[in-house]
Amino acid sequence: MNNHNYTYGGMFTTALRWVAGWTYFSAFWRRLILENKLNPDEAGYIGEKFNHFLPNALGIKPIIEHLVSNPDSLWWAMASFTIMEGIVGLLFMLGLFTRLMSMGVFSLALGILLGSGWLGTTCLDEWQIGVLGVAAGFTVFMSGGGKYALDEYFISKNKSFTHKKWFAVIGSGILPLKDKTVNRTVLIGSVFILGLTLFTNQYFHGGVYGTLHNLSVRPHVTISNATVQNDALTFTVFRDEGADVYGSFLIRIKLTGEDGKIVFEQNQTQLSQLAKEQIKNKYVAKVKPGKHSLILPLGAKATIQFQIPSLKNYGGKYTLELTDISGLNWTQQVRIL
Repeated sequence: MNNHNYTYGGMFTTALRWVAGWTYFSAFWRRLILENKLNPDEAGYIGEKFNHFLPNALGIKPIIEHLVSNPDSLWWAMASFTIMEGIVGLLFMLGLFTRLMSMGVFSLALGILLGSGWLGTTCLDEWQIGVLGVAAGFTVFMSGGGKYALDEYFISKNKSFTHKKWFAVIGSGILPLKDKTVNRTVLIGSVFILGLTLFTNQYFHGGVYGTLHNLSVRPHVTISNATVQNDALTFTVFRDEGADVYGSFLIRIKLTGEDGKIVFEQNQTQLSQLAKEQIKNKYVAKVKPGKHSLILPLGAKATIQFQIPSLKNYGGKYTLELTDISGLNWTQQVRIL
């Protein structure tokens, strides 16, 4: 293939490059220009939104958990990620070092796909953004920037650096590969991306076969380490499903014996007045008292403690039950220490 073919091939992907570039540059624009979403002390902090990815991320959950458990590291990661999105998105739209930026688009989209591909209340929002970003990055890498790119402008002006071997790899123009190799690369890359698309669609949503599921539709809370010791009820809650923009609102907590008799209970008014000392949060998304309930944001994990009446006059097994404002209930057996 000659440069004329690459110029036209890249030109045909102009709209794709502009739109995909804006999706990443706009993230930078929203977080730093229109609003400040890098302030940990303000509502809308991007770190809390990143925490929402944690419960059902694919492959990168340990990285996310490490970051949301360490607020300082999280802030630096979010700031670096935002700046990277701004640079990659802007240069991708301009068509400057197009192939290098397309690698950035591919990587950013893959991260979004693996981290948040399970999110989306009305449709498969984040999954679609991820897989289409991966495909866009690969496509533009193969085509280069084309006629309406700064790379092509510099080539037309016969700038010396455009004749360097590295420019063909990170810029635009003729890829330094044989036609046969280019054909194989396109086929193998496309098969890989299709496979990634089908695999993640099935993994996150059951979208290829079996029963469809959407983990963003209704809240779910996992209860663990429920114990009673020295008249103190302690348990850990982890909000691992539901909408990322809407919390779970606990309106009742009760502890019952084998006979069904309630030995301890907290209503929504009492839960809305819990002291900070009773809640130990693990991540930046925090369980906290709200106006009418106890609020559990998506991805939040906390240990909660209550002083309860002595259980010496009771016997048998005990069950802890949490009730959400939607009517959902979650239960866990309690160990007596």
